[in-house]
Amino acid sequence: MDLQFKNDVEAIDAFVEKYAELRKEIAKVIVGQDDIVKNVLMAMFSRSHALLIGAPGLAKTLMITTIAKTINLTYNRIQFTPDLMPSDIMGTEILDESRKFKFVKGPIFANIVLADEINRTPPKTQSALLEAMQERSVSMNGVTYQLPDPFFVLATQNPIEQEGTYPLPEAQQDRFMFNIYLDYPNFDQEVNIVKTTIHGNMVEPQQILSIDEIIFYQKMLQKIPIPENVYEYAVRLATMTRPGTEMAHPWATDYLSWGAGPRASQYLVIGARTHAVLNGKYSPDIEDIKAVAHNILRHRIIRNYKAEADGVTVNDIIDKLLNQ
Repeated sequence: MDLQFKNDVEAIDAFVEKYAELRKEIAKVIVGQDDIVKNVLMAMFSRSHALLIGAPGLAKTLMITTIAKTINLTYNRIQFTPDLMPSDIMGTEILDESRKFKFVKGPIFANIVLADEINRTPPKTQSALLEAMQERSVSMNGVTYQLPDPFFVLATQNPIEQEGTYPLPEAQQDRFMFNIYLDYPNFDQEVNIVKTTIHGNMVEPQQILSIDEIIFYQKMLQKIPIPENVYEYAVRLATMTRPGTEMAHPWATDYLSWGAGPRASQYLVIGARTHAVLNGKYSPDIEDIKAVAHNILRHRIIRNYKAEADGVTVNDIIDKLLNQ
């Protein structure tokens, strides 16, 4: 595949065309959930990770498998359980035939990793995964092993069952760019899902992007120019969530016990940049920040007891900030 373009505009146009092909191919397998697919792809193209909150049976695994096939990426699914150890994810050293230690890579060594029900495993194992996500490498006995590039983790949580779980601390949730809520399909979509799946003749998705292409487009997105007002709006939006500070919004002071940190400001700009390009724009604006704000802020702001008593949700607070 020739990735030589005359200028950045031509490269962006080519990327938008490829993205449209990608969405069309994924839609052959995944019925509905268009916004979810879009947000997962946005996180991946932004070289970031996503936390997906949704009930069982909503095709989370199928979605990630399909995306991996359309981009020809390696894919591993890790089912998190209470007895899962860090070595079960990262890998371990074994004694080979020549009586020398050899590192056997764990399932995290893949382009796409689905960390299924991450809140079912103890904090020690969660921390090992999150550290690898941040560093994009695994260290074993003083030796560092680089993870594949591209590398993307989609972690899922079941919002229904809380008994026997280990909820991710807020500081660890901050490692995820997006917190995506997966809802049930509507009636017509569910009828279509049943029709297309019960006979066992699932469509096999075709490859649309290569690994080289996705790395190229990820690097291209990092060079998109950002207007000064977009930087300022992102930082202002994040600072408005911090109760007790000079720029705090009254709702933040009344209903939040903790606000979003500087990483939220960074991700707001990164997300806006990717959202803009995927919608055919050559530079992000404030509307692009508003489009990604809920997924970026909802796991970074913590409600207080007054908010719970008054029935004020996290989304209500974000809406209030965006309308200010």
